Amino acid sequence: MSNSNRIAKNTFFLYIRMILILGVTLYTSRIVLEQLGISDYGIYSLVGGIVAMLGFFNAAMATSTQRYLAIDIGKNNFEDLKKTFSSAFIIHVGIALLILLLAETVGLWYINNVMVFPKNRVVAVNIVYQFSILTFILNVIQVPYNALIFARERMGIYAYVSILEAILKLIIVYVLVFFNDDKLIIFSILTFLVAFIIRAIYQIYCRKNFQESKISLNYDPIYFKELLFYSGWNLFGNLASIARNQGNNVVLNIFFGTMVNASYGLTMQVQSAVQMFINSFQNAVNPQITINYAKSNINGMQNLMLKSSKFSFFLTLILVVPILLNLDWLLKVWLGTPPEYTNIFISISLINISIDSLSGSLMTGIQATGRIKMYQLVVGSLVFLNMPLSFLFLKFSQFNSPWVIFIISGVISILSLLFRIYFLKKVINFNYLIFIRTVLLRVIIVSSLIVLILIKMQDIINYNNFFSIFCYTILIVLILIGLIYFFGINKDEKMFFLSLKSKLIKK
Repeated sequence: MSNSNRIAKNTFFLYIRMILILGVTLYTSRIVLEQLGISDYGIYSLVGGIVAMLGFFNAAMATSTQRYLAIDIGKNNFEDLKKTFSSAFIIHVGIALLILLLAETVGLWYINNVMVFPKNRVVAVNIVYQFSILTFILNVIQVPYNALIFARERMGIYAYVSILEAILKLIIVYVLVFFNDDKLIIFSILTFLVAFIIRAIYQIYCRKNFQESKISLNYDPIYFKELLFYSGWNLFGNLASIARNQGNNVVLNIFFGTMVNASYGLTMQVQSAVQMFINSFQNAVNPQITINYAKSNINGMQNLMLKSSKFSFFLTLILVVPILLNLDWLLKVWLGTPPEYTNIFISISLINISIDSLSGSLMTGIQATGRIKMYQLVVGSLVFLNMPLSFLFLKFSQFNSPWVIFIISGVISILSLLFRIYFLKKVINFNYLIFIRTVLLRVIIVSSLIVLILIKMQDIINYNNFFSIFCYTILIVLILIGLIYFFGINKDEKMFFLSLKSKLIKK
């Protein structure tokens, strides 16, 4: 199968997954919020975030595992692939045990001595915390199997299992209605059971379809060391990302309490849904970026990065613009009465996601080279500043509204993008002038034009009925697609786009 056919097929599976999961996730968020209440929803969001912070090294190993598996596949080396997978699995079991140790010491202390929550919820918070730990540990041990599925580009099974997971979570929501006991505790237990089922399915599938997924305890220490060394530098970068996402949630809890944590949790739901939309395209392209590097096809690798970066932004823009325009109405339909700050949190967050979408393929390119030491030190340090800067602004400046944390994140995202371009120039002689001319310049032109058009059209739109909102949204999307087609992409990319579209339609 050609690379373009493979990308088209994988994109199709991932977008079907995304559409179904998006609907289920947003619907279940509303019901969970209604069933738990704003304060308990904020507690669950914060507790889960604290557990995720303790597992920062897991994200580093996940990136390392997928990179090495893709490299071995690109080189058609089955023996190395088998050794890599076994080493990765053993390391992830070790990570799971380390997370358990940290969670039951440092994490448990934080929960009971620092975290702000209603005093009558002490027992519930501790029970939820324990099940959140177990759920996270299952997800850690699942990482090598997911990485193998992505490296093998089997997006179909990933889509099917993800849809099953979303359906099971939807069932949880309806089961909650029949319980009169503490629904926060019941919800955490049922979420753990879903994680256990999904973990079992992925393992069974990999064992039946991939010979290399059969664990050998006679691992090669060389592969063990390579994975750990590579992930060691990723460790700092992933710690920085968690400090930004979950650390900011902790900062909000310190200054504003669990009510604002609920708004942040809902924002993360929307952010995850939109990120899923971006990843559906990027995950179909990323393995090919790494495989092209493994084959020393640097020109092909750079071409894929340029296309992926640009198309990722435009796909994000097509989704984000209608959401921003209709956000008040969407929140009313979705949540009824949303918690305070939800609107402004989501608005700024979506703009930040659009900026970050430009970086996805660039990060994959840097990771593929393995030369990540200085990159992680510089960009990781920059991203890490999110949490302390947010704390300082909220503590000492006049700009002490909770949404300031998203403004800080946006500025840092722009700076991080520029540094990623710089490091690609260093490691593979990436042509940054072509990136500026063919990606950044066109992105700025299309974004500016759609903003000007929206300003002109805003006064003539009636938001009083669904039909007007629907027609206006369709019109804006069509205008945006037209702007992208005529101003955003060049002749070759138009052919690539039309070819990809025709292949997706045939699927």
